[in-house]
Amino acid sequence: MNKINAAITAVGGYVPDYVLTNKELETMVETNDEWIKSRTGIEERRILKGEGKGSSDLGAPAVQDLLKKRGISAEEIDLLICCTATPDMLFPATANIICDKIGAKNAWSFDLLAACSGFIYGLTTGSKFIESGAYKKVVVVGADKMSSIVDYTDRKTCVLFGDGSGAVLLEPGTDGYGIMDSILHTDGSGREYLRLKAGGSLKPASEETVKNGEHFIYQEGKTVFKFAVVNMAEVSYEIMQRNHLTKDDIAWLVPHQANKRIIDATAERMGLPMEKVMINIQRYGNTTCATIPLCLWEWQNQLKKGDNLILSAFGGGFTWGAIWVKWAYDGK
Repeated sequence: MNKINAAITAVGGYVPDYVLTNKELETMVETNDEWIKSRTGIEERRILKGEGKGSSDLGAPAVQDLLKKRGISAEEIDLLICCTATPDMLFPATANIICDKIGAKNAWSFDLLAACSGFIYGLTTGSKFIESGAYKKVVVVGADKMSSIVDYTDRKTCVLFGDGSGAVLLEPGTDGYGIMDSILHTDGSGREYLRLKAGGSLKPASEETVKNGEHFIYQEGKTVFKFAVVNMAEVSYEIMQRNHLTKDDIAWLVPHQANKRIIDATAERMGLPMEKVMINIQRYGNTTCATIPLCLWEWQNQLKKGDNLILSAFGGGFTWGAIWVKWAYDGK
């Protein structure tokens, strides 16, 4: 019997209509378009507006897009994993809410939190349920409403993040296509440099934590940048070396969209020209768990069956990793 691989058979995506430009940010904090672009590569980002809207309102339409493309119903989903750093609420899981909104009545679901590495953690996790033979259709969603935890008076962080969602469908395949290998890492000492200070069991919400702005993203930018540049680049190179892949074998690098300079460093370490790198950070900013699936969504029509993709990410925690995917269908 041939080995079962978890193949990506459909991709969906969704971004809100509202566009927050660098020019608009200039009216909110002391910054300017050139400063933002030169340091991050970001020109604009999407923001989810409206009362009573959360990450599930981003994730649900991304999954519906995926289902339409694949020509299947929500009731056929066996498992849905939602990768998010901004759940609708602590519990129930945002994955449960997405299932309810799309009518996935036969699926069980859970949230996975690994900051910006969430999607590749979720993709690896979902692949195991397929490879084991337990399930036939597993959806992995990356959805984040980052605007809900951004302090728009902090010019160091408010320029970076946007809202969005992407999703993939995993199905079993025995023809050698799918998720071939993954390398994942964690270093908990990184919590000091990138975190939400309050809102968890260690420091529950109080009048004082709200006044002190401790429910917004806290980041020591220089430290995080140094860790990300080294580790995201090295793990991407490591997965190539482990699988005897050369730069000529790789069709696309699909990097987490945190900072253009980190993306450049990763491509350089892998020896890849920038024409082989998916970059949409200029339009969406850092959408955390959604960046990688949004790239797959946008580049889907250019992907060919058999293309070797390296998915790579780095996130708070610290978390980081890379996945080798052999693409399973012609995008067009």
